This record gives sequence, structure tokens and C-alpha cells, in this order.
Amino acid sequence: MLVDEVTIKVIAGNGGDGSSSLWHDGQTAKGGPDGGNGGNGGSVYFIGVTDLSALSAFRFKKVLRAENGEKGAKQNKFGRNAKDLIIQVPIGTRITEVGSSRIHEIIDTKTPLIVAQGGKGGRGNKELKALTQHGPRSAEVGTIGATKVLLLELLLIADVGLIGLPNVGKSSLLSVLTNASPKIANYNFTTLEPNLGMTDAITIADIPGLIDGASSGKGLGIKFLKHIEKTRLLLHCIDVTTNDLLANYRTIHEELSNYDSRLLEKDEIILLTKIDLIDEKSLKEKIKLLKSLHKDIQTVSVYDDESITGLKKYLQTYIH
Repeated sequence: MLVDEVTIKVIAGNGGDGSSSLWHDGQTAKGGPDGGNGGNGGSVYFIGVTDLSALSAFRFKKVLRAENGEKGAKQNKFGRNAKDLIIQVPIGTRITEVGSSRIHEIIDTKTPLIVAQGGKGGRGNKELKALTQHGPRSAEVGTIGATKVLLLELLLIADVGLIGLPNVGKSSLLSVLTNASPKIANYNFTTLEPNLGMTDAITIADIPGLIDGASSGKGLGIKFLKHIEKTRLLLHCIDVTTNDLLANYRTIHEELSNYDSRLLEKDEIILLTKIDLIDEKSLKEKIKLLKSLHKDIQTVSVYDDESITGLKKYLQTYIH
């Protein structure tokens, strides 16, 4: 099961308290201040990984804490700085700070993102005495680390998104175009989570089937519409044996518009699937009918190697 949305709480570590201590030895009972500073608390960072299932780690673990900094000690010993907490999430994760409008996105595996700053260690009385006129027993308390409630949403980053009504052949197409192995069967909603595959350095995402009313929660609802946001090209798959091709197309088009009208600005190609099931004359008539949409139209059959090779070359040229 792909976990693509989860809410967690992250708590940065507190800074350690500074020490209030007076130096003494066998000859001196009460010397000057010698209390060390406290260590800084650990901050919370996110880093991207290529593992799409990384959010599943938070299904049951909803609160994540960084370590606190250690307290300072006598003889001007500084407390240890705490280790930062590094949280791995899939590339394409959108992080929303609940209660504010701040949104972050994880776009690569190299750039850490800090979301909760650790507390600062308090200064010990030795440093304070040197800097100020505080009394010899004065020391600072470490500051509290930040706490954030975060909504993590995975948005698949793909070059091509396969969209269309259920049972139009998207999963079968993904399996022959790429190295992916999606579940395939002849009934609606076989695909219950997005699948990714790659061919010739092109990433293709199979978006689970949409239906009329998906944008308002019907069928699989809006659960997977968000994954279309990050795709560069929409490959709108339509079963060529469908009685009303235009109605089929408009159903999906309307759901995209209802969810986010900006999706209609994406490049879109109509792909007629299962062309092995009709004759050439009927295919030409159906292509002619769809010309009124003013979209590029391609055809394919998963049982026709020539059409698969042609589609791969077409996508390679289009994307690159």
C-alpha cells in the first residue's frame, strides 16, 4: 500500500542549560565562575530519497523528536551539541506547516530542508561573567526547540502521466513501455495506487482510473488527482472500442478542470488504446471524430510491437 499523505508532529531538541559553578580546589574554596555553556538542541531536517514508499514509515509513528543539547558543567566544560534529526521522504513530497501558509517541496536528494530549529544552549556563568556584570552564580537556561505539525503529501514527479477512465489499458501499457509490473485485470479499479516506470530516461506514471464525479470524491475520489500536478505531459488513454469517445474524453477533462483548472494547461495527447480490437476503417473514422478536439492523436496496442516502438520514439522526441 502506497502511503502518499500523512500528518506528523516534529519537535526540535531543547538547548542545554548553562552551568553555574565556582572553581575550587584544595587551596581555594570559592574561586571565580567556571560553569560551561550548554549544547545546542538538534534541528529537524527533511531530505529527499527515490523510495516512493518512504512515507509508510509514518503510518504509526506520528511524533518525531530530535535530541536535546547537554547541560554545561563545571571546569568550563561545554555540553555536547545534539545530533540533528534527518527525516527521509520521497522526492516530490510537499510539506505544509499546519496552521500557517508555509509550504515546502522536496525536489532532489541533495538539498536538506530545515523545518524546525533546535534550541540554543544557555551560556554558563564563566562566559557571562566575562561579558557582563552578572553575579558569579548567573547562568542561562537553554531555549526551547521549535515544534511543527506538518502535512506530508507525495506528488509523483514524472515526465508522462497516463490518465483515463478505468479499464482503458493504462496498466498494460505501462508494463510494456517500461520496467514496471503493475497489477492487471479486466475490471475497474484494479490499480489502487500510482505506479511508476521508466523507458529511455522517461518516467511514466500510471494514475489510477478516474470516473465522473472523481473531483468531488466519487470512485477513488481526488486521492490521486494530485499526482497529475507534477507531470510534464498527459497521455489521455481512451479505449477505442468505446461507443462515445467524445463523452469519454470530456468526462476526464471536466474532472481535471473541477480539481484544478491549471491542469488543462498541460500538454495533452490523446492515445487510442486496444486498436487490435477494431478494423483499420473504423479506426480512421474514430480518429477523424476526435480531430474536433484539436489534440495530437496517437494509437497503440499492447499486442503490436510496432505500435509500442512507435509510441516510445514519439515520447522520446516529445519529452527531449
